[in-house]
Amino acid sequence: MEKPYRKNVGMVVFNSKGEVLVGERLNFKGSWQFPQGGIDDGEDPKTAAERELYEEVGVKTAEIIYEYPTWIEYDFPESLKLSSNLKKYKGQTQKWYLMHWDGKAEDCDLDIHEREFEVVRFIPFQDCLSTVVSFKRDVYEKLLVEFEPKIRTYLANR
Repeated sequence: MEKPYRKNVGMVVFNSKGEVLVGERLNFKGSWQFPQGGIDDGEDPKTAAERELYEEVGVKTAEIIYEYPTWIEYDFPESLKLSSNLKKYKGQTQKWYLMHWDGKAEDCDLDIHEREFEVVRFIPFQDCLSTVVSFKRDVYEKLLVEFEPKIRTYLANR
């Protein structure tokens, strides 16, 4: 039997400069990614996104601006050292949310739950394609195409 995909949410948080919040993974030095996390059984994806954003970076006041229209899947590469709870999955299927938050990276609290990021920072959206692990790059390219115009429109209308 083929392994299933793990249901997951991802959050692209942008500020008023149009930069996006990325964190350097504790277990992948030099690799920066958007906050993301699993959806609990019976949990609504939107609720999961708000919970995970708080658990990973301590942000409670981000406003959801837009939801990616479909789920996006990616496979875990063979070489990836997976935690025991992820070994039963082929990869992840993710619902992505675009969120506005005008705080500063240094205001983030990375120790609310199990710490996942060494540090977080805001960077230009385009730059995330070169900082993310290679097996997530296709996902990030889709997010860039879909979300960047929404960010520009949102900021222009404020």
